Amino acid sequence: MGSRIECSGLLVAQELYDLIETEVIPGTAVAAATFWTGLARLVQDLAPQNRVLLKKRALIQSQVDAWHLANPGPIDAARYRAFLQETGYLVPDGEDFAITTSGVDREISEIAGPQLVVPVSNPRYALNAANARWGSLYDALYGTDVISEENGCQKGPGFNPERGRKVIEVAAGFLDQVAPLNTGSHLEVVDYHVNVSERPASLEITLDNGRSTALANPGQFSGFALHGGTEIVLLENNGLHIELQINPEHPVGKLSASGTRDIVLEAALTTIQDCEDSVAAVDAEDKVNVYRNWLGLMKGDLSDEFEKGGKMMTRRLNPDRFYTSPDGRELKLHGRSLMLVRNVGHLMTTPAVLDSEGHEIPEGILDGMVTVLCAIHNIKGDTTMPNSRTGSIYIVKPKMHGPEEVAFTNTLFNQIEDCLGLARNTIKVGVMDEERRTTVNLKECIRAVSERIVFINTGFLDRTGDEIFTSMEAGPVLPKEAIKKQPWIMAYEDRNVDIGLACGFRGKAQIGKGMWAMPDEMKAMMETKMAHLEAGANCAWVPSPTAATLHATHYLRYNVAKRQQELRSRPPASLDDILTPPLLGDQVLRPEDIHTELENNAQGILGYVVRWIDQGVGCSKVPDINHVGLMEDRATLRISSQHICNWLHHGVCSAEQVMETMKRMAVIVDQQNSADPLYRNMAPDYESSIAFQAACDLVFLGREQPSGYTEPLLHRRRIEAKG
Repeated sequence: MGSRIECSGLLVAQELYDLIETEVIPGTAVAAATFWTGLARLVQDLAPQNRVLLKKRALIQSQVDAWHLANPGPIDAARYRAFLQETGYLVPDGEDFAITTSGVDREISEIAGPQLVVPVSNPRYALNAANARWGSLYDALYGTDVISEENGCQKGPGFNPERGRKVIEVAAGFLDQVAPLNTGSHLEVVDYHVNVSERPASLEITLDNGRSTALANPGQFSGFALHGGTEIVLLENNGLHIELQINPEHPVGKLSASGTRDIVLEAALTTIQDCEDSVAAVDAEDKVNVYRNWLGLMKGDLSDEFEKGGKMMTRRLNPDRFYTSPDGRELKLHGRSLMLVRNVGHLMTTPAVLDSEGHEIPEGILDGMVTVLCAIHNIKGDTTMPNSRTGSIYIVKPKMHGPEEVAFTNTLFNQIEDCLGLARNTIKVGVMDEERRTTVNLKECIRAVSERIVFINTGFLDRTGDEIFTSMEAGPVLPKEAIKKQPWIMAYEDRNVDIGLACGFRGKAQIGKGMWAMPDEMKAMMETKMAHLEAGANCAWVPSPTAATLHATHYLRYNVAKRQQELRSRPPASLDDILTPPLLGDQVLRPEDIHTELENNAQGILGYVVRWIDQGVGCSKVPDINHVGLMEDRATLRISSQHICNWLHHGVCSAEQVMETMKRMAVIVDQQNSADPLYRNMAPDYESSIAFQAACDLVFLGREQPSGYTEPLLHRRRIEAKG
């Protein structure tokens, strides 16, 4: 670490101090002294509480371990629940209540749609995600496996007119579902004509047989515009908008009877700009990069220059979109995704700031203060790129264990608001339901932030990682694919929705579902991800802007608000099911099954860790053992490492077997990355590969890590690699 500046008793890394003083503070009306004094007070008041909460995590886990060791064999559900209540792991539910959060943007409170998660450390990705509010359906269909390459519809190096015609046909079928005509199909339309001779203007449609028709619901016609030679017809369904871009002279428009050159959908309504699981930020230099990009998004001036197709290009935030409404007034629609920022959890500390005794301060406290300070530019500053139109700042808080830790976050946000001169509950919170003690106490977790909560979600990966770690002493767990089919995970998914609806989330907040991890498998996503809407989720994570556009077709077809109303009357999911670990029990695994499971886990661990450690890449598309690209972040790493750790602990496999598998998979990962000039091989000199050693640490030292988290080992090894 380089030089430091003393600020109110804190020792601040020079690069962070310079960022705050010269780039963040100006324009916020917050004095620099106020910021540093406030941060010092937060550290003094809350860092000790933070440490107490982490000690309580460890104490409770030790009690759970001891109980399982003292009670081997099948778990007696009643005795287990009584034990959890006695230790405070499971707290009693209080009286029913409804959240009272106010000042929430419609993208969160009222409209259902896709949600992108993106590492804010990468400016290009961050900008692409923010701009994914609108996406071309034609491009999304043409470029993915949603459209088959059979019957002359290959993608190829150049434009294939036959594939283009198939795209137009499929897109017209989609329009028939979400904006049907009185008679005929959109594929038969030869003219969309906006009649402005009277008010309100109307949409007149002519079919290829010469007959006139209209939208079955004329109210879906929302506006129109003219951009150069392209006429825009704006439609709406379920709160989401559709642009028909009509230009018969355009090469694609010439393929369509109606001259429609593209159909553009309102897609990623919200984006989580991530400072956590998808980011590798281990020191002040890394944190400054993360904060600077978030600042640029909040100021509206973030840009990124890159080369594409031999040309230099610059990416910036998209402007708003303007139309004329049928009654003749100007209609403005937001051009960018509503951005939330995910701070880190309570576990990690950061060397970017040291306290008065020279100890690293909690990273979550620093994240809260800096990301909110940056966001003041957007809610109070002079920006042409507004994010929240209600003056709110949205922070997603991950990896909290139970109501006390959620209440601690509420206290942290209260004090940040007081320090930075913000009204109470300006900061809204998203609570990620990804740790077991939060799942089983979700109602009381929500109560702890009932005035500011805007989001809960489920996530199979981290949740399963914590499930394995929590029940480590209960016995060996099932293979990962079998775990997904157990009653506990189904009850977990359902109960999250049940409690969210019972606490008044409908029309006020988001209930989210997890990530589709295969960005190249869009046909499979289209066939399966509608289940998230049917489960009552009004947002679900997608890995790319293209996936957001395709997933938006689900929300345009399906009324989630209606489904949530229907689900309110169902019996709540079983808590006892959730408390039943996914154990192997009496099942005997064949040696070849163990071999395959170890290979899959080891390959995934190594493929992710080698980029994290050697290149500082916190999220990337990593080929699995079958060379299928998977979006990997620390959540996937946690489940894979804990899974091997569990099997090692219970003798399902041996340490020698695991090490042999790790070395063999390292060779495969090296081969998969052979085209990357920055890549450093792990094999055959395994001892000198810091990345390989880090991957082994995660497996062989996994039981010693707090809650099975991967961050402590990754940070230590990444700092070693950077040195």
